[in-house]
Amino acid sequence: MEKRTLGRTGLDVSLLGFGCGAVGGLMVRGNPSDQERAVARAIELGINYFDTAAMYGNGESERNLGRVIKSLKPDIVVGTKVRVPDGERSRAGAAIAASLEASLQRLQLDRVDLFQLHNHITADGSDGGFTPETVLGEIVPAFERLRQEGKIRFFGITAVGDTAALHRVVDARAFDTAQVSYNILNPSAGAAVPPGYPAHDYGNLLANTKAADMGVINIRVLAAGALSGTEDRHPLGSPSVEPIGSGGSYRTDAERARRLEPVIREGHAESLIDAGLRFAIANEAVSTVLVGYSTLDHLEDAARSINKGPLSRAALDRLAELQRSFVGEPR
Repeated sequence: MEKRTLGRTGLDVSLLGFGCGAVGGLMVRGNPSDQERAVARAIELGINYFDTAAMYGNGESERNLGRVIKSLKPDIVVGTKVRVPDGERSRAGAAIAASLEASLQRLQLDRVDLFQLHNHITADGSDGGFTPETVLGEIVPAFERLRQEGKIRFFGITAVGDTAALHRVVDARAFDTAQVSYNILNPSAGAAVPPGYPAHDYGNLLANTKAADMGVINIRVLAAGALSGTEDRHPLGSPSVEPIGSGGSYRTDAERARRLEPVIREGHAESLIDAGLRFAIANEAVSTVLVGYSTLDHLEDAARSINKGPLSRAALDRLAELQRSFVGEPR
């Protein structure tokens, strides 16, 4: 599998990553033997970036990944995250350090390769988030201390929140990586969208991450499963998922995804999921595409799509034409 460099970290990561969150659910609610089998198969396929978080299953994802790592002893890159709760905001540095210690225990590791802020970044600190001033003035020094202590190698952000606030933090070049929401329902992180496009406008954020030499972990590449074109959820996955940056509901996202099916009928891609994954890797600013799995088949299908390479220019142009039909619709 192709690898790309994760920005200034210098780490070479697989173009397809392994998401250990609740949306897919395998590493949260799956059978232990299925979890080990999936991770082992991912490694065989050349996947080397595994992404988890303290909040996924209230620590279950980290525990399960840690158990599998201990068993398989793979040479992989592990990223996890910290979400500072509202009650800990006045002592964010201490809360971040305590969260990391708990994560390391669950993962059975002495350090993680990548530690990421999971809170939103907003202009006024609303929505459980932090302002750019707090992120740069308090969060960054807390992460730097942990790096100096040898407990993390690199640190990053989850780039969700207010666009101007996200741009400010990215442009400060204080973080090594960003998890960016980018998909065929909302391509605004990678290109300008027309006025009235019914999605959060990330203002070509990938141009800023590239200028800042940040590695990019593409999240919500399949709009939490809506790019399947169906509202059915796998039993292991989250029964309901709130969109991030795209439509106002999962149902809206699935309905709009179905309107992109001419790309499939015209032979540009095998499926909507295939199109979505190959759309994302067509942007060279993307280092790795994070997919959450429910089954081994999901993993095999995603790897097969990624290994086909990016969509053709004709397919990308056709998608852009179809996306324009969304303009003016309510979110």
